[in-house]
Amino acid sequence: MRGKIPRLGDLFIEEGFITENQLQEALRLQKVTKERLGQVLVSMGYVKEEDFLRTLERQLNIEYIDLKVTKLDSQVVQTIPRYLAERHVALIVARDADKVKLAMADPLNVLAIDDVELVTGMEVEPVLATEEDIELAIRRYYGVADKLQGIVADMEKGQQEVRGQMEMAAALADDIEVEDAPIIRLVNSIIEQALKNRVSDIHIEPMENRVRIRYRIDGVLQEVMTPSKNIQGGLISRIKIMADLDISEKRLPQDGRFTIPYEEREIDLRVSVLPTIFGEKIVLRVLDKKNMLVNMEGLGFLPDTLELFKHMIIKPYGMVLVTGPTGCGKTTTLYSILQNLDAQEKNIVTVENPVEYRFDGINQVQVNYKTGMTFAMGLRAILRQDPNIIMVGEIRDLETAQIAIRAALTGHLVFSTLHTNDALGTITRLIDMGIDNFLVTSGVVGVVSQRLVRRICPYCKESYVPSEAERKLMGDKGETEMLYRGKGCSLCNDTGYLGRIPVHEVLEMRQSYREMILEGQSADQIQAAVVADGMRTLWLDGLEKTLRGETTLRELLKIAAVE
Repeated sequence: MRGKIPRLGDLFIEEGFITENQLQEALRLQKVTKERLGQVLVSMGYVKEEDFLRTLERQLNIEYIDLKVTKLDSQVVQTIPRYLAERHVALIVARDADKVKLAMADPLNVLAIDDVELVTGMEVEPVLATEEDIELAIRRYYGVADKLQGIVADMEKGQQEVRGQMEMAAALADDIEVEDAPIIRLVNSIIEQALKNRVSDIHIEPMENRVRIRYRIDGVLQEVMTPSKNIQGGLISRIKIMADLDISEKRLPQDGRFTIPYEEREIDLRVSVLPTIFGEKIVLRVLDKKNMLVNMEGLGFLPDTLELFKHMIIKPYGMVLVTGPTGCGKTTTLYSILQNLDAQEKNIVTVENPVEYRFDGINQVQVNYKTGMTFAMGLRAILRQDPNIIMVGEIRDLETAQIAIRAALTGHLVFSTLHTNDALGTITRLIDMGIDNFLVTSGVVGVVSQRLVRRICPYCKESYVPSEAERKLMGDKGETEMLYRGKGCSLCNDTGYLGRIPVHEVLEMRQSYREMILEGQSADQIQAAVVADGMRTLWLDGLEKTLRGETTLRELLKIAAVE
């Protein structure tokens, strides 16, 4: 005879998750909401969902599975169609000849069990998993391509008819109700899935016989799908219309942008169109303002480097440069500086291309090459506006560099970006552009060079003993007992990485460095001097973060030379 099933509330008290008073409060609320007791306790914040499920596992003797660290067979998962998995928030995690294990947040959902048994013709054994983990696993194992391919299949059922509808819908979508048109649903789904997957860029690339769609996630391009060539025209036309571009112009590059709402915030998408031999290639840069607006502590500086950086940006005048390749987070760093400046007592003016985020109390100027508003013209005009602090989006030419340096020498604090390989290379680059040595040494007060590397996934992070080759790479740091890596899980898509962190090199100009530059000493001599004085290079900064378990040597080798 089976023993009496213990009451869930008593188990929560026994585990120490709640008190008797909290249980009684939840029971009173349960009478109103009619929800299960565990759900009420989770919604009240008294119990974590994972703790609730583990307690439920004990009560019902049903297995709990942590989908964050469990690898599944995608073919097994797809035993049921995606729509069914999403409807019931349920996922098949194992299968044998006549039975499947179904991960569920609510194992007492008889309707879900009946539907899965009907579709599979197999017996269902429920197991427990959190709702969030199940939703993440559905997105991973069914994949972005699964949803998009379904839309493409609808579009290709009647190709001739659809082709005409695609062009018309793409062109008229802003003026009439055509949200159900296949091409509209396809573009919306491509963007929606990109936002859910933390994508920084969406690449739509015409090939000879197909179209390739790729997402850049954590700096790495991943192919999502390759639909047929038939959808190319409608897909490109729709995006061009959304970005207010000329759909009839297919021979020249075009640039535009548009904004969409997402999770109670606005997401900007910058659009670049490039004609290729097989049609127009489109890249959409995703600009999420939530990711741009971070405080100084959130920029990823090591503590001592952060103090040095803060000391540089509170100077009354001079130029501070943030350098690195495209996509390394220079704009995010500049915007974090602007957030920490006093816009009430100072006149702060920026000239940008484009203005990626609007700041209250800061005057921002948009570059417009069609009207002749260049960085240099904007900067000259700003200097007539009695500014205290100036931010120049990018120094691209000699004229802009000269005006910015002179502004820094005449009592203004100037921030800007430049494309160079390292901090010291910035000085060399300005001199090579044609700026006199004495102007550079007098005007520049500091340089921050930065790169982005992938962060080890915190959910599947593990330690290991470094190999001899790795110890040799680390030099003096090679005596460390442990390094870290991600073994791969559902949250990081088996890559072992989740998100990115910056690696910095901060150079504060000292009088001794200025003298060496004026004397014409070589870059190697100056580099040796600044390192001897304690400057942490990109390699050393990244190595420190590797030892802390934030990234790996493999990632570090991609952005910095071994010292």
